[in-house]
Amino acid sequence: MKKRLFYSWCLLLLLQSFSVKAQKSPPNWARIYAEELFHITEVMVTDVASPPVAARIYAYTTLGAYLTILDGNPKLRFPEFLETTQIPKPTYPLLNTEIQSHEFAAVYAMFLVGEIVMPSGYLLGKAKEKWIQRGLKEKMVSTKNLNTHLQLAQKTADFVLDLARKDGYVQLTAMTRYTPKEGDGNWYPTPPAYMAAVEPEWRTMKTFFLENLNAFQPAPMAPFDLTSGSSFRAQLEEVYKIGQTLTEEQKLIANFWDCNPFKVEFSGHMAIGVKKISPGGHWVGITGIAAEKARLSFAETAYIHALLAMTLHDSFVSCWKAKYDTNRIRPETVINQKLDSEWKPLLQTPPFPEYSSGHSVISSASAEVLTAYFGDHFDFVDTSEVYFGLPSRPFKSFFQAADEASISRLYGGIHFRDAIENGIDQGKRIGKHIAKKAQLAP
Repeated sequence: MKKRLFYSWCLLLLLQSFSVKAQKSPPNWARIYAEELFHITEVMVTDVASPPVAARIYAYTTLGAYLTILDGNPKLRFPEFLETTQIPKPTYPLLNTEIQSHEFAAVYAMFLVGEIVMPSGYLLGKAKEKWIQRGLKEKMVSTKNLNTHLQLAQKTADFVLDLARKDGYVQLTAMTRYTPKEGDGNWYPTPPAYMAAVEPEWRTMKTFFLENLNAFQPAPMAPFDLTSGSSFRAQLEEVYKIGQTLTEEQKLIANFWDCNPFKVEFSGHMAIGVKKISPGGHWVGITGIAAEKARLSFAETAYIHALLAMTLHDSFVSCWKAKYDTNRIRPETVINQKLDSEWKPLLQTPPFPEYSSGHSVISSASAEVLTAYFGDHFDFVDTSEVYFGLPSRPFKSFFQAADEASISRLYGGIHFRDAIENGIDQGKRIGKHIAKKAQLAP
């Protein structure tokens, strides 16, 4: 009798074990999405995409994923969101009964867009093949209807790529080559590589949300004036002094938010490019971290990434307009000319005019949109830079992260204070505008 009870008990445990194994946990779609999107980031780093170009790439690739998942979610709020942008409404084979996994098709569409909008997009070939194999292995799709999913992805990609062809990017190469302007206070190429100005006509790019760029201009900057007691002189001396007295924490903050894809190191006579994530790429990473912490579905993950990426794109268009409208000199140039010929900033100065601060604009705009979506005081650990050799860093909110990203430019010695503070205001106005249009804010 005891043996029979013992065997019965063992059999029950065995059946329970099989039952637990049979009940698969749902996919962590937020993590899967972020992992696959990172393949886009890797190619951009290889291409040394400029900050504005990187934001454009993120906008179109994430839009490809978003529009594909939208096909399988006609009852969600996403169609209404789409109508708030300047994107024409696509036509879909809504509720295609042969589509097993819109998630699978969405990731594939993201890769298809990336292949075309990046110079080295062909490097995504391996990622595409691995995704197909994963989709078959994990039964997202069957061999029988694989092509149906690939066709849906291609249809969405074609729609997005048509938008990309009409946004003004192709026309940039035909515009008059930029020449630095003569005169005190104007931007001039900086050491060590003295690179030419990056994307001087980016203001001509079509935006997703900002109908009138003039409405988002930053407040006027302090005029170039080296007279003792002037606002510009005070800011110049502040950058100079802070650069000489940096604490270890300030150095850590500056390097954590450096995100300069143009950094160059010299070994003898050979210049070596240092691979770094773009400023927008850093905030895309933060979005993925937040999406996973909030346990978002694939649809919500695709939505917030697309919204954030389009925010980044518009923010860079606005900021780059201000940069080339003002054409302001960088601290390194004027300090070397007027105060100390041997002084060097902690960070390498990026190759474009100083005002307003790009980090301040795009970080504040991102914080506005992410806070409107995830809520106030959403704490997270930022691991975006671990892949690039930097430690993780905790934040109590998106605004805390944005404020730190902004002040990091002063610690780094590459921006004046008014470019940072007015850039923060500029970014917040952009973010609030977009969040309102996306119906995330009152």
